[in-house]
Amino acid sequence: MKPIRCLLLAALLPSAATAQPPRITGVDIARDGMGWKFSVTIRHPDTGWDHYADGWEILGTGGTVLARRPLHHPHVDEQPFTRSLRQVMLPDGTRQVRVRAFCSAGDVSDTAAPIDLPF
Repeated sequence: MKPIRCLLLAALLPSAATAQPPRITGVDIARDGMGWKFSVTIRHPDTGWDHYADGWEILGTGGTVLARRPLHHPHVDEQPFTRSLRQVMLPDGTRQVRVRAFCSAGDVSDTAAPIDLPF
């Protein structure tokens, strides 16, 4: 009986088995007043409130989180989608950043290669 229970329990948790991390398909960076505007395009198989891309963040090259953009709802019928974050203030001397996205199931995208800031 124990193997059957384990099998049934696994069948009740399909979202964990099929979870996929979000994938960043584009990043646009531009000057925005005294700061920067980041527009990030994400593709993720959102299924609804139970599993959706729920944010992205900008990282310094050493891995420090410099800014975070929460996403407050699923984008089931809008894939890929782009969301922006304005007036991002970066530490003096920052020349490159990385961007990563995450989802409500705890999956994190691969961290992209460093992106040069447009000066």
